[in-house]
Amino acid sequence: MNYPGFAHLPAGLLVLVAALVGERLFELAVARRNARWAAARGGVEYGQGHYPVMVVLHVGLVVGMLAEVALLPRPFIPALGWTALAAVVLANVLRAWCMHALGPQWNTRVIVVPGLPLVSDGPYRWMRHPNYLIVIVEGVALPLVHSAWVTALVFTVANAALLTVRMRLEDRVLRPVT
Repeated sequence: MNYPGFAHLPAGLLVLVAALVGERLFELAVARRNARWAAARGGVEYGQGHYPVMVVLHVGLVVGMLAEVALLPRPFIPALGWTALAAVVLANVLRAWCMHALGPQWNTRVIVVPGLPLVSDGPYRWMRHPNYLIVIVEGVALPLVHSAWVTALVFTVANAALLTVRMRLEDRVLRPVT
């Protein structure tokens, strides 16, 4: 079969990806600012070794989804696509809530500022790692907007391994705070 390729990706999908990339670049800017804030207060970073893996995994989610839609017959199925899009939007709203609750302590890296208590506001009132649940939802939903189920599956499995490492690390380094 002959598929249209990357030059003919659906415009709506490209707009979604552009919006998400813009949002991630904003988050990285906030993370850099917050890392400077933490460093000024004696913050210590942990888990630097897994951070590049996380970056590659998240870039791979977007690239994999685009490649799958471009190279395989992945139609937009309205019931699935609109539901998945709603989940992506909700996930990003909830991520903003996590960022707001953590304030300057929010980061894409694991940085602990000595003497600060654990945040127990916002979604952290009910869950220890709400942002990771959000990442799981988004990792499944984003590719399914355009039926890219292989990308959703591969990302979910790889992300589960990464999140296992990251949550264990966070629990270990934050234990003295509790």
